[in-house]
Amino acid sequence: MKPLRTFFCLSLFALALPGCSILGSEQRDPVTIYSPDVRVAPEADWPSVPWTLVIAKPTASRVVDSPRITVRPVPGELQVYRGVSWAQPATDLLQDAVQRTLEDSGRIGAVASADAGILGDYKLVMDLRRFEADYAGETIPSAVVEVNAKLVHNRDQYVVASRTFLHRQSAGGVEIGQVAGAFEQALSASTREIVGWVLKTGHADTGRKH
Repeated sequence: MKPLRTFFCLSLFALALPGCSILGSEQRDPVTIYSPDVRVAPEADWPSVPWTLVIAKPTASRVVDSPRITVRPVPGELQVYRGVSWAQPATDLLQDAVQRTLEDSGRIGAVASADAGILGDYKLVMDLRRFEADYAGETIPSAVVEVNAKLVHNRDQYVVASRTFLHRQSAGGVEIGQVAGAFEQALSASTREIVGWVLKTGHADTGRKH
C-alpha cells in the first residue's frame, strides 16, 4: 500500500518541514506535521466536584507511543504513513486532550499532570492500547482509539473503577488529511467519554463516603 500525502487545514494544524521521511528513507522529503485540535464542551450531566485530580502519563506499547501515524492495511500488519507525523507522541496527545478538557470544563477543583509534583485526591491512569488507522477489510480506513482508564483514590490507594473506551471514526477517504481528521474526531469522542466518566465516577465515590 502506498499511503497518500496531502495538507489538511480545517481544525487540524499542518506544518510542512524539511527533513527525512518517518520511514527512515535517505531521501529528504517535506514532512507534514498534524496536531489534532481537540475542544470538548462540557456536557450538562457532568457534575461539579471539589476534589483534585492528577493525570499520570499514559502508557502504551512502543509502536503506539510514537509521533508516527500508524495504519493497519490488513489484520496483523502495521505500517506507518511516509512524510507525515503527529506533533507529539500519541500518549501526549491523549493526556493533553483529557487534561485541557477537565481544566476548561470548570467542573473540578484542580487538575494537573503527575509530574507536576502535586498529590491529588484522585489519580487517572490510562493505557493507550490502539491509536491507528485500520482498514479492517474495507476500502477506506477508520481511525481507532482504544483507551483503558483507571480512577485511583490516591490516599487509600484503591482502584475506584476501570473502563475501556473504544472509538472508531471512518476517514471518509484514503488521503492522509482525511485520516488525520478522523483521528481528531475519534480522539474528541474518547476525551468526552473519559472526562465524563472520571467526574461521575469520582463524584459517586465521594458520595459513598458521606
